[in-house]
This record gives sequence, C-alpha cells and structure tokens, in this order.
Amino acid sequence: MASLAALALMLCFLLIPLPAMALVSDHAPYPFAFGTMSNRADATAKSAEGKLESAYGELTGDAGHQIKGKAKQVQGSAMNAAVDLKQGARSVAEKMSDVVSKVADDLS
Repeated sequence: MASLAALALMLCFLLIPLPAMALVSDHAPYPFAFGTMSNRADATAKSAEGKLESAYGELTGDAGHQIKGKAKQVQGSAMNAAVDLKQGARSVAEKMSDVVSKVADDLS
C-alpha cells in the first residue's frame, strides 16, 4: 500500500505543470515551442499513468491492468520519440535555411 501511495505522489509531481514563461528566455536563439512542451508533458503523463496502472496490476495480481499499463508506457515512449523527431527535423530545416542564406549572400 505504501508503494502505491509513493507512485501516486510521484505522478502528482510529474503532472504539476512548470510555468511556461519561465522556460522561455529572451536571449535564446530559438525559444521553446509551447506545443512541444505540451506534447512532452502529455507523453510524460501517459508514461506515468502506465507505470501506476502496471504497479496497480502487480499489487492486485490483475494481468489486464499490467498489460494496459505497459501499453501506456510504450505509447508515452512513442510520443516522446515523435517529439524528438519533430524537433530534429525543425533543427535541420533551420540549419538548411542558414546555409541557403549564406550561399545567396555569397552569390550577391
């Protein structure tokens, strides 16, 4: 019972949103995108939800909850991977834009 309470407390800490404005710096070349932060938070919440459900299944011996919990953890990992892929594509596009601008300046 104590481990279930500890897991619930951990989930509460994971779901408390950070102040979004504190993460954006006026001096940063590319400020955080609010959509990305939300997607990352959703992925973290889904993973934590899966851990809790899996732990509940283990405590009660319910294989259904264990399987559903593991599936939610995999879904959270996939959501995180999608955010990483999107950020990587955005980074490559920005670098390509810089290179094209430099080439255009050299040709002028």
